[in-house]
Formats: sequence, structure tokens, C-alpha cells
Amino acid sequence: MTNSRPIAVFLLVLDLTATALVFILVSHLRGVGSGDSTLAAPMAALIFAIYLIQGYKAQTDLLSVDYASQHSIAVLGAMVATLLLTFVVAPSGYELFLPQSSRLVIVLSFVLLIPLTISYRRVIYLRVTASQEARSLVFLGDHDSCGQFRQECARMHMRQQVIFTTSKAESAAPFAIPGTVQRRTFEPVLGEIESGTLGVEAIVLRETARELPSDISRRLVQLYFSGVPTYTLELFHQVYWQKIPVYRINQTWLFQEGFEIAREPVFERLKRLADIGLAAFGLVLAAPLVLAGALAIWFDDRGPIFFSQTRIGRSHQPFRLLKLRTMRAGADTKGDLYTQPGDSRITRVGNFLRTSRLDELPQLWNVLRGDMSLIGPRAEWDRLVETYERDIPCYHFRHLVKPGITGWAQVNYPYGANLDDAVRKLEYDLYYIRHFSFLLDATIVLKTIHIMLFGKGR
Repeated sequence: MTNSRPIAVFLLVLDLTATALVFILVSHLRGVGSGDSTLAAPMAALIFAIYLIQGYKAQTDLLSVDYASQHSIAVLGAMVATLLLTFVVAPSGYELFLPQSSRLVIVLSFVLLIPLTISYRRVIYLRVTASQEARSLVFLGDHDSCGQFRQECARMHMRQQVIFTTSKAESAAPFAIPGTVQRRTFEPVLGEIESGTLGVEAIVLRETARELPSDISRRLVQLYFSGVPTYTLELFHQVYWQKIPVYRINQTWLFQEGFEIAREPVFERLKRLADIGLAAFGLVLAAPLVLAGALAIWFDDRGPIFFSQTRIGRSHQPFRLLKLRTMRAGADTKGDLYTQPGDSRITRVGNFLRTSRLDELPQLWNVLRGDMSLIGPRAEWDRLVETYERDIPCYHFRHLVKPGITGWAQVNYPYGANLDDAVRKLEYDLYYIRHFSFLLDATIVLKTIHIMLFGKGR
């Protein structure tokens, strides 16, 4: 959406106002005075949590059930952070809330904020969407790239109408692309945009379209500076879909901007320290769950408790990954390399463990050993890696970082069951490697919790 910044600011103001009003109301009903204290802590926690799930981003589908569940988890996470900050980190001397700090006030306020903040987001999203129904994406490319972009828009569930265009030098004759409007010559479309008769969301330029007449290029620059968003196709993928198209990857791709985890060693060291601390803490908390899972597996078929398999790690180093066994003993070496829905090799207990992701918990030991990180690209089976590296250009780039228990590809794309799925997941992995940050890691954690709670594992 073109006017994304004003919408984000408006939502931010609404969230701050809603937080203040709800806390004041609940405090009053509970008979707790506010005194001279501020609401800085809950406000900051709520804003940060919603930011992590992209609740201020115009491209987020605020009507979806997935967003509603992620939003609820984020607000509850903000509640937990506020409780810890108020009663553990600064229990006295720093009145971040109310002088008579009340746990019940905090809990009730955040619970009430869940439906409230979701409701006005939906209202705003509906109004903005309705006002921009006439806005289209204008794509400039050749015949092949138009077809590919159409397929990608369908795969990503883009609701925006797309006008496919070609430069005059390539072809002046429009033709039909199945399932889309006809492809038009770009110059007349450009004139409609300049005159205001055609409302556009953005202009997307396929990189091969850079050889444009100088007059066209100048007019595009003027439109860009007048406020019409214009993207190269690669940048559009990153801004709208948060992935990097594989076709743009070559052996010099790594030398572009980004890649902070490679260029600043301090990031890698901090990430390793966080992995050690969180994995150790996680193993302690997960011990009862692992024990319960182990007993269930043993009582189910009296077979081995754990499953071990060779996976490929950082710098292409193999290691043995550890998980709770979810298939019949020895079944992983037979049949399809991928598991399928209703796979007969998966046991009754194993199906539950996969759906809840509890089978992943023993991998915390791999994290402590240094084979893996908590967050990173999926650790792939060595047999599959051989195929992927042979058939997917630059697949080896994903081995520049440690694999993770969860990652950007895992929370944005369903389980991969073929080569095409591997390509799609690689696009998300490459985005993570290039744009690594601790904020992105925190976003992945929240999305992972959503997946675990709503049974989307496999």
C-alpha cells in the first residue's frame, strides 16, 4: 500500500492510546491508583511485540486467522515481558507501572488489549483495502518474466491486479497471458500514470528492462521522486515477500550490502552465547516433555527412543542430528525421501510429536555442542543435499551459517516435499542470511510459537 507510513503511525498512536486507556480503566475498577507512575513499560513491550509480527507493515494481511493468532501470542508475550520487568528485574525503586503494582491489573489489561487492537486493525485494513482496490501493480519485463511473475503472485496470494507491460523496443503487439490481463506497451501505461488516470501501487522493473530509452528512464525517475514506488524485481521480492529470488543469485552475490553476521564477527559471537544460554535453559525446561515423549514412544512400539541422522552443517560439515523417533524403526531408509500427509511410516505417537514439534527438542543438545544454532536454515539430510547442490544453483550459500531448529523458511513456507519446494525455501534462507538481525530472530521465535500452538508442524 502506497501510504504505508501514515497508516503505521496511526496504528502506533492507536496502540499507545488503547494501552493507556485500558490500563487506567482496569486500575480504576480494581481500585488501584496510578499516582505519578507511567505506562512506559507496557507501552514499549506492546509496540515492540506487534512490530516483530509486522503489525505495522502495510503488506501484512491483518484479516487472516494466522495474523490474529500471531497478534494474540505477541500481546501475551508483551504481558510476560512486562510482568518480568516489573516484578523480577525492577521489583522496587523503579515504578514502571503503578505504585501499588498489581499482577491482575497487568494480566487483565493485556487480555483486553488482544481483541481491541485486533479489531481496529481489521477496520482500518478493510477501509484502506477498499480505497485502493483500483490501484494496480505495473510490471515491466519480457514474455518469460511476465509469466514467471504471474505465477509467483498467485503462489504468494497477491490480491493486487497486475498490469503486464513490455518496452516498445521489444514488442508493440499485446498478447494474452493465461489468467491475466493482456500485456501492454509500457509507454502509454506510463502516460496514464503521469496523468493520474491510472492508480498504481508500485512499478516493478525486471532487471532485463534496464535497457530503456533515455526518455522513459527520465520519466520513471520523475515518477519515483514524486512518490510512485518503483522497485527492481529483486527488491520487490525482499520488500513485499521477504525473500530473495534464486534467479538473482550468482557467485558474487555475497559481496552486496547486508550479511552483517559475516562482516561483523561480534554478531556471531553474541548469537553463539545466546544459543548456549537458551539451549541449556531450554533443555532443563524440556526435560519432562522429552521424558514423557520417550515413554510414549517406548510404550507404543518398544522401539528406539531417539532418531539420529547425518545432516549437513556450516561450511558443509556433517553432523549427527538428534530427534525423538516419530517413524517406525528403520523406516527412514525405506520408501520416499520425504514424508507425505498420512505417511504410513509415522507412528501414532510420532504424528503427535511432529504436529506439536516436540520431536525437535533433543536438537537443543546439538545446539549446545555447536553443530546448530537455535535459529537458522533447516539442517538437511546429506542425501538430499547432494541432489539440491547438483540441481539448484548456489544452494551451497545456505551452508554459510549454522543450521537452526527453526528459521525464516520454516515459519514462512510449509514442509518441503520436492525439489521445487527446496528452491522456494532457499529463497527465504538467503533472505535470512543477508538480513540477519536479532530482531529478525525474535520475529522467528514468535512465529514458531504460533506454528507449535496451532499444529502446523510435520
